[in-house]
Amino acid sequence: GTEPAFWSDLNEETREGTFVCAKDGCNAPLFPSETKYDSGTGWPSFWAAGKDAITVDDGGFLSAMFGREVKCASCAGHLGHRFDDGPINTTGKRFCINGAALRFRE
Repeated sequence: GTEPAFWSDLNEETREGTFVCAKDGCNAPLFPSETKYDSGTGWPSFWAAGKDAITVDDGGFLSAMFGREVKCASCAGHLGHRFDDGPINTTGKRFCINGAALRFRE
């Protein structure tokens, strides 16, 4: 399930580093810190993932409302959802990720 908004300390993380997969010690690098931004949603949000780090489902007809599921490409663990309302000066994507699915590495 999805954690409550503003639950994760990683929502406030601003140091340089990499957000990695937390599932069962996977530790695959997922999101570089320079792609993180404050979306105001209460979940760690990124406008891009590392190369080949994630998979995104096709979305289906409900994807506009609920987003497309994002998974770790290494272990297939659920990370969160991708929406098309991210910063327009970047990719225009918002990867809304559960803090419990991430660990931060400097």
